[in-house]
Amino acid sequence: MIELKRPIRLLYIDDDRALARLVQKELGRHGYDVVCAGDGDEGLRLMAEGGWDVCALDHYMPGRDGIDVLPEMIALPDAPPVVYVTGAQEGALAVAALRAGAADYVIKDVSEDFTSLLRNAADDALNRRRLQRENEQAQAEVAAARDRAEAMLREVNHRVGNSLQLVSSFISLQARQLKDEGARTALREAQVRIEAVAHVHRRLYTSGDMATVALDEYLRGLIDELSKSLGPDGTSPDLRLEVEPITVSTDQAVSLGVIVSELVTNAAKYAYAPGQGGEIRVILAKAGDGRALLTVEDDGPGIPADDKPKGTGLGRKIIAAMAGGLKSALEFDAEHKGVRARLAFDL
Repeated sequence: MIELKRPIRLLYIDDDRALARLVQKELGRHGYDVVCAGDGDEGLRLMAEGGWDVCALDHYMPGRDGIDVLPEMIALPDAPPVVYVTGAQEGALAVAALRAGAADYVIKDVSEDFTSLLRNAADDALNRRRLQRENEQAQAEVAAARDRAEAMLREVNHRVGNSLQLVSSFISLQARQLKDEGARTALREAQVRIEAVAHVHRRLYTSGDMATVALDEYLRGLIDELSKSLGPDGTSPDLRLEVEPITVSTDQAVSLGVIVSELVTNAAKYAYAPGQGGEIRVILAKAGDGRALLTVEDDGPGIPADDKPKGTGLGRKIIAAMAGGLKSALEFDAEHKGVRARLAFDL
């Protein structure tokens, strides 16, 4: 039997007064406080007062049958589990009661077996209700813990984004103090790389999903920032973005953002002469089989015949490292007039 510090309050609804007294007497011996009601409406009124642990409801009663009263009982706030009581040959009624929300049913007769079966059914119904409430409480605690963790992670992303922005500002200030153009260029390139990572964290801070990033939206913001860094005077290459809606993990977004920044920066530096203008296209599309294809292309003179990197070659090393993290490698289309770099990766 269920162990409670107080008697288990059972509301027994039946117009058979003799059987009701028997139930009251027998279950009282086992720690139940049984209150009887003679019909469904009286039972509804008593149940609405609250404080019940379990209810036993007979089918045949004056006025309204139990099956008519049951839905109203189930709909009451904090309604207790209801054990339905039916005649020996009324299996269809028992099934209907279970479908209507009854916790269990018991075949009604005048033997001691009936009170024993009723007590067992009431115990089982109380156990299930207890387990249900414990499960609901556990789920609520898990949801609250998840919400706290997400809030903390969002705050971390916010702080990381702000810190990276601060570092970027320091680099910009330092670059202004330098007279060596090579050093200033190196600092600007480092600043672009930092901004690519910072942009991911800023997007995560405002996102409801801490594990994934909408790559198409992220690239739009990144391309907008790169456009501003290249110069607003109209003589810099025009950046064009063609993207399909694609979701990737946070780590993938960081790697892809750095790769795009490197490729766009290289194209802006080497594809067109200063003041020439031109166009740099960033294309993102699904490639089927759970993969996606990132393309960055320009219409410049293309890769030199000797394939020697212009500059320090650091950009290529960074791209290779980021692509390796994506379990992929950058490929170049030799048929394209300018430079067309492609990277296929798993989603």
